[in-house]
Amino acid sequence: MADQASTPQNPVEGSVSDPIETVTVRRSPRYGIFLLLGAGFGILVAMILTFAFNGTDEVSTSGVTYSDTQVFGFLALFCGAAGILLGGVVALVLGRVVGRRTLDLRAEHAIVRTQD
Repeated sequence: MADQASTPQNPVEGSVSDPIETVTVRRSPRYGIFLLLGAGFGILVAMILTFAFNGTDEVSTSGVTYSDTQVFGFLALFCGAAGILLGGVVALVLGRVVGRRTLDLRAEHAIVRTQD
């Protein structure tokens, strides 16, 4: 026992203490990215629907003819909102699935005290 160096119980100023703590690390999706991708997907669907069905050849029941740009604008409003909703739901589901897998890691928290 005489060979072991004694360590002080109370750290004094000018010393370094490094407590090691256990932390839980969990990955989560970036929700803003999923919402933007959902909006982009919705606008893409609106564009496809606008040009897939040629509705400008026929007059509506109210007697008004809508241009392709107007039809795209109306569809972009609804499909964009639906895409944002879908992207949010996908992000929430991924957050739950990925959130189950947590890691317990050891982290070293260094505290340095000086006499300044």
